Amino acid sequence: MKITELRTPALLVDLEKLKKNCEDMIERCKTIGVVLRPHMKTHKTLEAAHCMTGGTKKCIVVSTLSEAEFYADGGYDDITYGFPITPDKLPQAASLVKRLEKFHVFVDNDVILKALVDFSLPEGKKWSVFLKVDCGKGRAGVLYDDPQAITLAKAITSETSLMFAGLYLHCGDSYRVTGEDSIRKHGKTTYERIVGLVNRLKESGIVCPTVGVGSTPNCSKPIPDIQGITEFHPGNYVFYDYQQTLTGSCKIENVAVKVLTRVIGVYPSKGQILVDCGFTALSQDGMRRLPQDNFCFIDGHPNLKMVALTQEIGKIMAAKDNDPIDYSKYPIGSFLWIIPYHVLS
Repeated sequence: MKITELRTPALLVDLEKLKKNCEDMIERCKTIGVVLRPHMKTHKTLEAAHCMTGGTKKCIVVSTLSEAEFYADGGYDDITYGFPITPDKLPQAASLVKRLEKFHVFVDNDVILKALVDFSLPEGKKWSVFLKVDCGKGRAGVLYDDPQAITLAKAITSETSLMFAGLYLHCGDSYRVTGEDSIRKHGKTTYERIVGLVNRLKESGIVCPTVGVGSTPNCSKPIPDIQGITEFHPGNYVFYDYQQTLTGSCKIENVAVKVLTRVIGVYPSKGQILVDCGFTALSQDGMRRLPQDNFCFIDGHPNLKMVALTQEIGKIMAAKDNDPIDYSKYPIGSFLWIIPYHVLS
């Protein structure tokens, strides 16, 4: 099938760019001396997982237990469930503990800790537990400077049915910075905070086997000195997107995905073009995560700008008021390539 025969909107992946992005991250982690534990939620495929893990089928992060089961069925091992677990999910998680060599869960409160202790596993099996840490973003995790972090770590290590895996931190607020220098400055502050907690735990007699940090910006543009950090867990880098180019994680030529869309309406009197690409085609996050004035990048057409989105339709106008559009270049049925703002399948 030719690309022009596809029904639009259609997400297309440049496999060579995808492979290059994966190879670069693998090499980067080897060079700076950290383990790479890539996140699977961006693509949720075995094919991309193969590239991200270098074919090892080891050491990944998932965002749902269904994803964990999918990758376990695909032969993957050493899986981290990168989401706060709740008591209702323990039976499903326990089945993964039984079948995998390594399966890790998060704890950041006493309620879940007690639920794990009370949920018995087969002899010889233990819950592998990461302490989820918040270094200031304000999402899940115990605050890095909260004494409760020490208390929880001590509680985990004191239980014979639990194994302390270490600390896990998601640097999601790195998406709010702009430029490589800002990314590295953010990374430095974040790493200093998590390593400070590592040192306080050490003073309390607790050793952290793994200190995992991650976000695509921080892992794409890491600081030179990451002493104390042992693991990176980025995910979006497999594709990258327009948001990552604005942040400074990559260049536009590194983005491995585009949305193919057709022109469905041309209205010179209104100064607009309509395409069959709304917010459902650009991001599964919907409009919540899209900026009000920078939905995407129209590849090869710097004179055009997406100015509004409904669920299924995008409105395109001139990027600059004094730069009129030559509408003859965009007949109904013609194609445009959209680089989405945030890629999440």
